[in-house]
Amino acid sequence: MAREYKLKSRQKDGTASGIDYQAELNDQQYAAVTSRPGHALVIAGAGSGKTRTLTYRVAFLLDQGVAAKNILLLTFTNKASREMVERVTELIPHDTSELWGGTFHSICNRILRRHADELGFTRSFSILDTDDQKSLLKALIAEAKIDTKNRRFPKPDVLLTIFSLSENTKSSVRDIIQESYPYFEEWEEEIKQLQRSYVKKKLDTNSMDFDDLLGLTLKLLKKDEDLRELYQRKFRYVLVDEYQDTNSIQCELIDILVGPKNSLMVVGDDAQSIYSWRGADMNNILSFHARYPDANVYKIETNYRSRPEILELSNAAIKANGSQIPKELRASRDKGSMVPAVIPLTDPRAQADFVTQRIEDLIGEGMDLNEIAVLYRAHYQSMEIQMELTSRDIPFQITSGLRFFEQAHIKDVSAFIRFAVNRRDEISFKRMANMLPGIGPKSADNLWKAWLECPVSQHEDPPLAFSEYLSEFKVPKKAAAHWEQLCYTLDELVTREGFQAPSEMILSISEGVYDDYMRESFDNYEQRKQDIQQLMQYAQGYTDVNEFLAQLSLMSSADGDPKAKQEEKSEEAVTLSSIHQAKGLEWKVVFLVWLADGMFPNQRILETEDAQQLEEERRLFYVALTRAKDELYLTYPTTNPRSYTGEYMQTASRFFEDFDQSLVEEWQIESTGW
Repeated sequence: MAREYKLKSRQKDGTASGIDYQAELNDQQYAAVTSRPGHALVIAGAGSGKTRTLTYRVAFLLDQGVAAKNILLLTFTNKASREMVERVTELIPHDTSELWGGTFHSICNRILRRHADELGFTRSFSILDTDDQKSLLKALIAEAKIDTKNRRFPKPDVLLTIFSLSENTKSSVRDIIQESYPYFEEWEEEIKQLQRSYVKKKLDTNSMDFDDLLGLTLKLLKKDEDLRELYQRKFRYVLVDEYQDTNSIQCELIDILVGPKNSLMVVGDDAQSIYSWRGADMNNILSFHARYPDANVYKIETNYRSRPEILELSNAAIKANGSQIPKELRASRDKGSMVPAVIPLTDPRAQADFVTQRIEDLIGEGMDLNEIAVLYRAHYQSMEIQMELTSRDIPFQITSGLRFFEQAHIKDVSAFIRFAVNRRDEISFKRMANMLPGIGPKSADNLWKAWLECPVSQHEDPPLAFSEYLSEFKVPKKAAAHWEQLCYTLDELVTREGFQAPSEMILSISEGVYDDYMRESFDNYEQRKQDIQQLMQYAQGYTDVNEFLAQLSLMSSADGDPKAKQEEKSEEAVTLSSIHQAKGLEWKVVFLVWLADGMFPNQRILETEDAQQLEEERRLFYVALTRAKDELYLTYPTTNPRSYTGEYMQTASRFFEDFDQSLVEEWQIESTGW
């Protein structure tokens, strides 16, 4: 047996950096930062200084004589990694150039650039971006000669999402389809064959996508024992940020790199695990102690962000979850001027009126626009608020996506209505045509020329039956059935008395042709379907289709001056964001809107009665609450117009039942208008 001989650290008393760690950190942070080598789980609550803890941990290791090249820092964003390494460099005089810090993907890329030849690639392999992936898949679909004449086949965007989920969750394509895309079950065999062809094509072209960077690195390390031991010897200290967001491949990668002897510190917060829909597995953090029985657990529970009133509500709200690591955030700040407010409103427009008027009040009190945010569960829930902010000339920026009326699916549906009203609208006609399989720019141009030859195209009044003319046009065989359906959909938009009501037109378009198109074109079909329903609700306020279209044009800046839009983004502005996009951010004032059952928590989750998904919804609620520093407003409409069934009543979110009502104050809103 080999004799063990330990080298003593050459570090003298004190630290080379001169940092007084005990003075710079609170007791809980200090305990984690200065912990002995080994395994450690650091539960860092919202606003508790997670980044500070990790940064000082790296500095402390360097101060203890650990070489920078023996430290691996894994993050989820390049920005987080860059900020931490820059802070370390500012704190300590050590050379950190050899420290391996970066995202999982960037670290895996560095490893593969050295060893890809063992997997059949060369070290100069290409990394495919999304457009590259789609182009490759389109070619493979064409080669496979899949018959999509009478049935819609999923577009490359959707296929890539299915493949990615399969890879990152270690689930079969069949399981992914059954769970998330049941309407594609008839194509299961073709999709599986395409996945196999896609994998082979990437190898043949010496190319990898982003999922490959993780999956192939894991395959490499599991396959080659010498290589695995090489990196285990190199990375003596592994640190991981946002551990609750790791998927199964990332978790296994970490475990392999740590091996039997290295030190591992993971930092995260199970209460902020909100990304299961993209493969994150909260069980990784919950089961950490089972995989590392000797691990020390450190809880960092002092919150430097929020007023005590907001934290008390946040703590109470998350306690209803059964699957969690118990913690109790404590505020370092003094009490504020108000407790969180609960505001029931009569309908969505009243909700928008309240939010925007209260924002105007805050501006009048000197509040910086950049310190105000409106958060929501789904992007479509921001529509009325976008409209009201626009009408009151309050600048706003959207981090959850495009402005509502600029989104592709909203403009698609609008194109049908625009063409029905204005038969000389070439842009709208070609937009409709290009949605159909087998029709490209050239075919769309030929169809447009054929339409111009129809006398009715120049008439002021619409034809009673568009299909009488359009059905005679020559279209590619692949598009024939879809073109016929498009013709009949246009027919439904016109009556003998004139045009249908705008909301009925949208319903006809959706049910006639567009819903099927969305299913096979977009990986977030359910969200876009809700957007269309919201557009129908908005359209119910109009009886004149020309007035409705005019408002759509005024609300959309998609065709505006790009320079003006850029200047607008640089101004101070209220932030509108989905809660998922808001994670990690903070504002002095937060409005959390649409807190009604079926809206938040999401109706689909309520219908499935899935306890785990409901708990994730509650964690999402917790994340939203903990974004607020000073003031928090919780609003919901008590009624909601709906295109199919008319107006219906809404009850407050069931999350309100999770905490004592003394933690909030209800506001009664009175209207002084006529």
